[in-house]
Amino acid sequence: MRYYRLPRTAQSTATASLVAVDTSGDAHDLTTASPDLGSFTELARAANASDRSIDAIARDRLGDADPLDPTTLRGESLRPVVPDEVWAAGVTYQISEEARKAESGKPEVYIDVYESERPEVFFKATPSRTVGPNDAIGVRADSAWDVPEPELGVVLHRGSVVGYTVGNDVSSREIEGENPLYLPQAKVYDRCCSIGPCVATGETVEDPHDLTMTLAIERDGDRVYEGSTSTSEMATTCETLVEYLSRHNDLPETVVLLTGTALVPPDGFTLTEGDEVRIDIENIGQLVNRTISV
Repeated sequence: MRYYRLPRTAQSTATASLVAVDTSGDAHDLTTASPDLGSFTELARAANASDRSIDAIARDRLGDADPLDPTTLRGESLRPVVPDEVWAAGVTYQISEEARKAESGKPEVYIDVYESERPEVFFKATPSRTVGPNDAIGVRADSAWDVPEPELGVVLHRGSVVGYTVGNDVSSREIEGENPLYLPQAKVYDRCCSIGPCVATGETVEDPHDLTMTLAIERDGDRVYEGSTSTSEMATTCETLVEYLSRHNDLPETVVLLTGTALVPPDGFTLTEGDEVRIDIENIGQLVNRTISV
């Protein structure tokens, strides 16, 4: 199934509604079946407590949940899950040495990571720095070269993989390229990350390492960039990334781990205020964000 969050209705006392969409495309508001199912994290807790899958818990409550028009999910959905932390991985796809030289005067740093057993895993965002569908991502006002980075996001609950989402690891290539030690400033700032539009469970995603991923950027009604790749091109598996993230690291209850990208616009392209970024990942959905300067 796929799980979305919607703003609460006038009839609801919950802060938001958790909506389940089944394989036939039918949508149901699980929060109307139980106020204890107001978020994806609460659904995951219920699954843990009963030693059942998330989808099994949801199916049990569909008969008591109010049906919804699925088209309402397109413009109203919130972050499908509010992670305590967002982490990210880098250099998980092969990018040419020429591209690394253009981005950094020290391309060997990235090439060594790509060829190494240990992946690059870094802290990306807190909840306050993460936005959802149709909200605005930010580009730094002190950077002249900023790009979206579309990525498959792995959703973890108490350290276990419970689903997948679409993520945008917005980055300053200028700041990171100046010196790799500036990575936190290039990656972590206001509105630096977006996730959505839903959390899709493994039952829906099937193979996370065989998904088509596309990126399109529109400016003033014109498409200024588009590209596609497949998660089959990842050099490191999701399982390996999760294992390294969890090493000697006591994770909070809910975490999203972004798994890297191969879709980066060419040299000379930078996001500007007003751009619209669309990321599609097969079997999950489309994440759309506009761009503002922060």
